[in-house]
Amino acid sequence: MNFFEGMDIQVNGLSFMNVGAANAASSYSSIILIVLMIALMYFFMIRPQQKQRKQHQDMMSQLHKGDEVVTIGRMHGKIDSINREDKTVTLDCEGIYLTFDMVAIARVVKSADQTAADDEASDSDSATNDSNNSEKDNDNSEK
Repeated sequence: MNFFEGMDIQVNGLSFMNVGAANAASSYSSIILIVLMIALMYFFMIRPQQKQRKQHQDMMSQLHKGDEVVTIGRMHGKIDSINREDKTVTLDCEGIYLTFDMVAIARVVKSADQTAADDEASDSDSATNDSNNSEKDNDNSEK
């Protein structure tokens, strides 16, 4: 307890009443300011980082053989094998096989499912184009 709390204090003709009450209000506002700063730091720094980490973990759990990926060193390759026990992945980079930690995968460019669907679509497009070209050749030969 402060000895001067609740007493009237006069210094050079100025009266300072209830000095303790002013100090209490000042300390409450300081505490509120600190709590507010911590809350802002959580919402602007920590929470987005947690969301990003969760997204990356979900992406790692969905990796499959044949997915085209980019590493954190910007190396592009296709997944040849995944070892979930050692948390490593082997990439086929145009015939060169490299082993990386799974955390080194920055993003998936194309999943194996998308690649297979794209291959089927391109095969059907090329078959359609081949049949159209042969019909044009037949029309040109008849003329």
